[in-house]
Amino acid sequence: MADLQGATSEFHDEYGETLTIEFRKLQDALLSDTIVALVAPEPIRFTETAVIDDAIRAMLAEDRVAVVIVDGDDRLIGIVTDRDLLGRCWSGRDGGGTRLSEVMTRDPETLKSDDRICYAVNRMMAMSCRTVPVVDAERRPIGIVTVDDIVKWLAGIFPEAILNLRPGDRLKHPGEPDGG
Repeated sequence: MADLQGATSEFHDEYGETLTIEFRKLQDALLSDTIVALVAPEPIRFTETAVIDDAIRAMLAEDRVAVVIVDGDDRLIGIVTDRDLLGRCWSGRDGGGTRLSEVMTRDPETLKSDDRICYAVNRMMAMSCRTVPVVDAERRPIGIVTVDDIVKWLAGIFPEAILNLRPGDRLKHPGEPDGG
């Protein structure tokens, strides 16, 4: 049997050391970066009496996945996401006559700008959602955090490990014979 002392692990390649450093950076960033790093531009606001056609047009025009619903004092009372629209409106509702109040998620859980990114991930996982509004101390919407925002942030944390993968890169499964 061949001596395996000093042999390179099948999972260790030229990226191994870089990955170790990058994963440490990721861990540090997850535990220290706040969602300020993720928050997109000012969210699109509607009142609950607006109709879904208006929300869809605004979302498409600004390439957004959600709109926030506010009261007369500009405080968050709900959110309408692309998933809400597909799940609740696809069943033949009149988009020009259906109010956002009929399809919105009322009183959604929110994040604050000083919450850590790991907390945002925790809340998304616990709630099975992809979109969470960010509010100020008076519950006024200041942004929306999406799963896409987190993925882009992750790619920025360790770009070499993500962006420089070999085409078709995959881990070799243990027990899978090597070539020839």
